Order: sequence, then structure tokens, then C-alpha cells
Amino acid sequence: MERRAFLQGATAVGVLGASGVVAGCSDGGGEAPPALSVDDLPPLSGDLTVYLGRGEGGLYSHVVDAIRERNPDLNLSVRRGPSSALANTLVQEAERGGVRADLFWSIDASSLGRVIDQGLARPVPAELRNRIREPFRFEAMAPVTGRVRTVAYNPEQVDPDAIPDDIMAFADADFSVGWAPAYGAFQSFVTAMRVLEGEQATLQWLRAIKPRAREYAGELGAVMATAQGDVDVSLANHYYTLRLKAGKPDANVDLTHTRGDAGALVNASGVALLDDSDTATNFVRYLLSREVQSYLAEEAYEIPLVPGVPGPEGLPSLDSLQPPRIDLTRLGDMEPTLDLMRRAGVL
Repeated sequence: MERRAFLQGATAVGVLGASGVVAGCSDGGGEAPPALSVDDLPPLSGDLTVYLGRGEGGLYSHVVDAIRERNPDLNLSVRRGPSSALANTLVQEAERGGVRADLFWSIDASSLGRVIDQGLARPVPAELRNRIREPFRFEAMAPVTGRVRTVAYNPEQVDPDAIPDDIMAFADADFSVGWAPAYGAFQSFVTAMRVLEGEQATLQWLRAIKPRAREYAGELGAVMATAQGDVDVSLANHYYTLRLKAGKPDANVDLTHTRGDAGALVNASGVALLDDSDTATNFVRYLLSREVQSYLAEEAYEIPLVPGVPGPEGLPSLDSLQPPRIDLTRLGDMEPTLDLMRRAGVL
């Protein structure tokens, strides 16, 4: 979707009643309805302050700017920064007397979990929550798009049939591995492993991988190193490989997935509502609209979390992936993970 397509069109037709309930949306869960168009959403007005986690090459900022341009009566203030830093800022603001944001849009669930753990998030209205696909419905977080952990591999160096479909089995494999331990997505992955497998098993896994691992500043660097043959495999979010292949179709890198474990974690960008105003809630509706979801799928290669929007090209459908069952808000418990990674000598 081109950005101008998101901005064009007649004034949005309000399908919300005075109560703010979307017509035809049940409070009872079940299968989510198809994504609404921005043309079917109420116009936004009044004051709104958004804390926006920096990431995705500025694409999230483009979405916010498009919403602002489409809603001239909206007085939108945006504070940008790393998601983890903004989460810490919100906690500090709360300790000093009150948060200054109405909502927090983060690039992953770990920073949202920190805010939620501090009791700063308001409940997501049931009718809004039920527009999101199962199992991505949470009381205090509205996921926007997904990102799945993958194993990127160099097919000239690795037989894909030799790659385990169990992430824990990589401890006994002999592949050279690219990873980015200082990167937030990797730390969320390790947190998921700690929650699912326990601290001791995770510590042993990190120590087993470390002698065969090469460290990179970010996961794109690890994937590029895989394509260049510097390492056999790399552990990274899916979109780094898809973006590399989009720009260089002949790159020597492909994707595979583990099953039911932290290596197949589907993390999510998402929003924590810090205010229960209609303006804040309806802003989230725009993020879940067909146009925004399509834009993020096509431009950022992220996974739509509302029905009726195709996923990024080159990635299996969300239904065919086998992620672990885990409450993503638990990924906010990061300190034990960082301590464990230091004990393993990878930080």
C-alpha cells in the first residue's frame, strides 16, 4: 500500500455509537472479524500524546504522520525513542506523580510488559481486543503486528534437513552461529526460553552455543554474515532475511523454523493504553485498520494480526507456524534474563 492511499478518501464514516462500541463486534471472543478500512473509522479529535518506540526504519513514524494528516482536528504530540528507554521513562514519570503519555506504541512486547507490570496500562476494551487474532488477545496490551523468530541458514553450507526443529537441540549441533546478544529481540527470545525451559536449561544452552557463535551489533548483520558464508546459521527475526532477499534476491540465505519453543516465538509490536479516552482507543483502531496492517506487512515485512490482510511475501502463514503458547507480557521480566546472559558470558 502506498502511503498516499492511506491518506486519500472522503471523511471517515463513523461506525461507532456514542458508547464507542464498533457495530457488529462481539464482546465474547471467538473468531475475529475482517479488518476495517480507515474509511470506516471515526475521525480523531482532541489532544493525544503518544510515546513511540523507535524502530523499523521510521515506518512507524510514517504511520503516525499519516494518521495525523488524515485527522486535522487531532492535536497529536509524539515522543520518539528506544522502546526500552521510553518504558523506563514512563515508570519514572509514574513515580513522580503521573505519566505524560496517553498510549505507548512499542516495537516489542518486552517493554510493554515492563509498563504493564508497573500497573500503568488500562484494560483494552473487549470489543477492540476481539478484533485481534487469537492467541494475541491480552487484557492490558493490544498487539499490532507480529514478528517470528527464525533460523536463517546458508544453503550452500547447510543441508536444511540437518537443521533441528527444536531450538534446544542447537546446543548439540556443530553449526557456527551468528547472533546479537545485546539486541532487544534476542533478549526477548532468551526470556521466552527462560520462561519455557527454566533458567538452568537456558544457561546451559547459552554456554553451549557461545564457543561457536559470532556476535553482531544487530540481527540484520547476523543474517548478512550468514548470506556471506561467515557463519552457517543465524538466529533472528524473520523480516531481516525477507528484507535482505527483497533487495538482493540471489543472496545465499533461506529461512526455517523450529516448533513450539522459544526459537519459534511470535513476538509483537503493540500498544499499552495509558488513558481510557475514546481518542486513545480509536487511535489503536487505526493501527489495526486494513490500510495500516497492509502497509506494515508490505513495507516492514511484519505479520498482520487482524484477519483479511495478507502476510509478508516469503513467510509461511501465521496459521502454519507453530509458536509456543506464552503470555507475551511475561517478556517484560527482563532483569533475570540479563543476569543469566552475563553469567553465561554472552553479555
